[in-house]
Amino acid sequence: MPKIIPHLWFDKEAKEATQFYTTVFPESKITHASVIKNTPSGDCDIISFELWNQQFMAISAGPYFKFTPATSFIVNFDPLFFGSSADAAREKIDAVWNQLADGGTVLMQIGEYPFSKRYGWVMDKYGLSWQLMLTNPEGEKRPPIIPSLMFVKEKAGKAEEAINFYLSVFKDAKAGNLHRYPAGMAPDKEGTLMFADFMLENKWFAAMDSAREHKFDFNEAVSFLVSCSNQAEIDYYWEKLSAIPQSEQCGWLKDKYGVSWQITPVQMQEMMSKGSPEQIKRVTQAFLQMKKFDIAKLKAAYEGK
Repeated sequence: MPKIIPHLWFDKEAKEATQFYTTVFPESKITHASVIKNTPSGDCDIISFELWNQQFMAISAGPYFKFTPATSFIVNFDPLFFGSSADAAREKIDAVWNQLADGGTVLMQIGEYPFSKRYGWVMDKYGLSWQLMLTNPEGEKRPPIIPSLMFVKEKAGKAEEAINFYLSVFKDAKAGNLHRYPAGMAPDKEGTLMFADFMLENKWFAAMDSAREHKFDFNEAVSFLVSCSNQAEIDYYWEKLSAIPQSEQCGWLKDKYGVSWQITPVQMQEMMSKGSPEQIKRVTQAFLQMKKFDIAKLKAAYEGK
């Protein structure tokens, strides 16, 4: 299992949305589905799925959070994946665009831009944002799908600071490409980040600043689940990342930039996937009372102690 997995929060549409996404993207499938019963949001669907061979999770847990363009997913259409055919890659990007744009909202119309021969930014019918890009096969290889963080409002100009912070927190991490705004692109300040990418625990992310007026920001609709093998790891990430005490609940936290993370023990994931209905019920009732997860208490609940 990857160390970091993007996690999507839906009202009631997790099943429907994940079925849709796995038909849109190549090499995609739903890998596991379950229901957590009797939570404060009622019965919640939990879906694990793959898009273009990359793992995601989704939950239906009520109308509390809505997706925003502050967190989007860049989809790289590399001609090398399509037999070195730029035409095949272009055909696929247009087909995916048409599916995602149907019932959605176009944020940047698909077309040619200085940074890509074919690019578009769209919010799909569920509100999730995608940036589709025809990539240069001669460039440095990147995964097909990369989560992208846009730093807006009072955080505009802090993308580079945030990247350096994340690089310091995660062990297996490295910086990637970095492009700054030149002079004359107000309101974006010269030197702030037009685009950068970076790797955390073998997972690529992208980030950018935008000083334009936006009515959205980061929220819990997209979070990043960090799988931890022991309590020491949970304690480490919790101490390093959590910056907003009122956002701590059920393994969730927010960092100082407002990005949401879930610090979760792999043992609990195994309990919830392999346990009996009664064991899952006990573990659920135990973790609903927690902020930071306590593996020993979760195990005791699972064993009925």
